[in-house]
Amino acid sequence: MRADRLRRVVIVGGGTAGWMAAAALSRVMGGASGLSFELVESDEIGTVGVGESTIPQIVLFNALLGLDEGDFLRATDATYKMGIEFRDWTHLGDRFVHPFGTYGLDMQGVAFHHHWLKARALGDTTPLEQYSLNAMTAYRGRFGHPRPDLAQSPMSTLAYAFHFDAALYVRLLRRLAEGWGVTRSEGRVVDVEQDGETGHVDAVVLADGRRVAGDLFLDCSGFRALLIEERLRAGFEDWSGLLPCDRAWAVPCAFGPAATRLPLTRATARTAGWQWRIPLQQRLGNGYVYSSAHLSDDEAAGVLLANLDGAPLADPRPLRFTAGHRRRAWIGNVVALGLAGGFLEPLESTSIHLVQTAIARLLTLFPTRAFSPLETQRFNDEMAREYRDIRDFLALHYTAGARDDSAFWRDMRARVMPDGTAYKLAMFRENGRILRDHHEVFAEASWLSVMSGKGVRPNGYHPAADTLPDDETLARLAAIRDVIADTAQDLPRQDEYLRQLGCTLAPVGAAA
Repeated sequence: MRADRLRRVVIVGGGTAGWMAAAALSRVMGGASGLSFELVESDEIGTVGVGESTIPQIVLFNALLGLDEGDFLRATDATYKMGIEFRDWTHLGDRFVHPFGTYGLDMQGVAFHHHWLKARALGDTTPLEQYSLNAMTAYRGRFGHPRPDLAQSPMSTLAYAFHFDAALYVRLLRRLAEGWGVTRSEGRVVDVEQDGETGHVDAVVLADGRRVAGDLFLDCSGFRALLIEERLRAGFEDWSGLLPCDRAWAVPCAFGPAATRLPLTRATARTAGWQWRIPLQQRLGNGYVYSSAHLSDDEAAGVLLANLDGAPLADPRPLRFTAGHRRRAWIGNVVALGLAGGFLEPLESTSIHLVQTAIARLLTLFPTRAFSPLETQRFNDEMAREYRDIRDFLALHYTAGARDDSAFWRDMRARVMPDGTAYKLAMFRENGRILRDHHEVFAEASWLSVMSGKGVRPNGYHPAADTLPDDETLARLAAIRDVIADTAQDLPRQDEYLRQLGCTLAPVGAAA
């Protein structure tokens, strides 16, 4: 057994990030001899807790924890999510879906969308989303699990995530983590003790005088970034010039008489930002993300409350943030997770994902008390790259398209977009090429969905698409559409699926 192994891991802060870390690390590393986990949090300090929408990687995280999906759904008021519906992002009245999964069927050695682009050149105006089983299923309010065993079926292309109540998810994670040996200590951190030679954190001191010592500290203290910034001065990469939305209001509401519970997150563009709508089993989660340079806080709250599907169930809660990330998320023996490490607006539901990937990288590079600078640098480089990749994708939603009916949208169109966004747009406009330089979280299909949804049209397509005769191209695409439509229609309704799993659903629509 290694003499330099860690013996005590201290997690400073609870919330989603803290308890995700506590559950995952205790599950994976809890069997290590002599390794203990302690989470310090204070009931006096609230949590942001707006992360109710996720992307498919959360399925892998829950599987790592050994969570039964039915138990998870019942415990967290969860519903399924098959993509994000965008309304009014290009023009008022338009809509498109960024679905999980893939489009159509690759043919002649090239990606399917080149055949779709060829069909458009031939006069076929069929929207791209009709070639997505995820989109067609979601629009019908239906759901089905992927069937990787049916390689020739569109069911093999399905992917899904969840909407859930973040507070209930934290409660579930805490129960799991404490069952795997994590100790929770109630208290507010008032001081930090550091080693005089290495600068490593030795302990945190609580308001009642207790001292919590450790070898590795995970900073999950939210925007305050108690360890990584207040004490270690990591520095912050400020991207407000690229993503100027800096505030949000969040409020739950009941299902009104016109409400639906489709397996989609909805993002509706407003005059100074966008509004989210997240359907859960018992309520709707809502929020307005906006630029304070273009709209006052009172005006934003008024817009949000005026655009709810039902009666509000609480007062709106404010959130202020700056888009960006810590320049170093790991310094010495301190690793920042969640909001302590950075924040990008929840337009593509990446907040919980960034916690998850940081935990995965930490497990891959789990340190000894030597804290290798090479491994630390690797972690920092990979986290910074992931933030940049997500930033570039978010910027695409604002900078591509023709909306110009407010000062906010005119300003967004005039802004210089990130290099990564500009490059991908230029490559797509030339001949429909979508390049993925490394393991970006948003793959080719995601970029395709948003670029096409925002009205970006390439000048051409891959020449290999012309190896199929024109009539055959159109016939094959029609056949793919028919199979996808029939398959989507045959799947059960999401609400029926959830009820079969023992979930209790509030009525929607006229029944509400």
